[in-house]
Amino acid sequence: QVQLVESGGGLVQPGGSLRLSCAASGSIFSINAMGWYRQAPGKERELVAAITSGGSTNYADSVKGRFTISRDNAKNTVYLQINSLKPEDTAVYYCNAYIAVNYYSDYEGSWGQGTQVTVSS
Repeated sequence: QVQLVESGGGLVQPGGSLRLSCAASGSIFSINAMGWYRQAPGKERELVAAITSGGSTNYADSVKGRFTISRDNAKNTVYLQINSLKPEDTAVYYCNAYIAVNYYSDYEGSWGQGTQVTVSS
């Protein structure tokens, strides 16, 4: 069993910052790509940022220059630093990771439960 647990969401004013964390635990042999998605009310879930095991990153155009994804492989944790928050960033943010549970298994995607980010004055 693998678990992803997000933390760090909350209510913040426009222009503010937050740091989201997502820790993977359980039967983990190896973690490949990790990423953050978000889903606003009435909208589809969208990729915000992703990072490979080697540290290569990619971002949605709407967050480039404001969001930074990073990871600590020793802690099986991925972070999302969010700066210059806008009301349109309001959403539930979900962590995703591709995890292999042993040497012989394929990498399978797992999701966290989500953390709410609300940007409002």
